[in-house]
Amino acid sequence: MDIKSGKDYAEMLLSIGAVSIRGEDALFTWASGIKSPIYCDNRLVIGYPDIRKSIARGIAQKMTEDFGAEFDLVAATATAGIPHGAWVSDILEKPMVYVRSSQKEHGKGNQIEGPYKAGQRVLLVEDLLSTGGSSLKCVEALEAEGLEVLKIYGIFNYGFESMKLRLAERNMPYETLTDYPTLLELLRDQGKLTREEAERLAQFSDNPRIFTED
Repeated sequence: MDIKSGKDYAEMLLSIGAVSIRGEDALFTWASGIKSPIYCDNRLVIGYPDIRKSIARGIAQKMTEDFGAEFDLVAATATAGIPHGAWVSDILEKPMVYVRSSQKEHGKGNQIEGPYKAGQRVLLVEDLLSTGGSSLKCVEALEAEGLEVLKIYGIFNYGFESMKLRLAERNMPYETLTDYPTLLELLRDQGKLTREEAERLAQFSDNPRIFTED
C-alpha cells in the first residue's frame, strides 16, 4: 500500500480541479446554509483511476493500522461515499453496506442497503466531513440496527471546531487523508494565495459562519 502524506493527497485534489475558491462576492452555499469561499468536490476523484486507487489504498491502510482485521463491515455514506467504500472494501476483502440520508419511500423502505446483522463492527467511509452532521446521521442509522460504528474515515475535512466537538460528544473518532489547513499551506507554498487571501480563508476554518454572517 502507498504511504503518502496529507500534502500528497491535497496535491492530488488540486491537480484534478476538485478544489474551487471564490471571492466574497460569489460564495458557495452549502446544504447547511453556510456560505463558503471554498468548495471541495471529491466526486471528481472517480474519474481519475490512479488517484482514486491511491485514495482507496490510503483509507484501507489507515483502517488496517487501526483495527487489523477486527471489524466486520465497511459502510459508506450515500451517495458520494459509495464508490470509495466499494474500493476500500474490495482491497480489504470485507463486505460492504451503504447508508441513505433517510429511508426509501418505496420498495422495502430501507435506509441501509446490503447484508448486515446486529452486533457487527463497522468502519464508515465518507468522502468529506464538514459540520459532521450527515456523518452522525449515518452513524445513528447504523446503531439503530444494532451495529457498532468504530470510526469514520474520509478524504478531506475542513477542521471546524464545531465538527470536532460534535463528534467528540458522541465519542466518535474520525480521520481523513488530508484537511483544510494542509490544503491552505500547499496553496500558499504554490503561490496561489496572497497572504491576505490565506489569512481570510484560515478564518473560515475558525468560524465557518464568518461569511454567512457578513
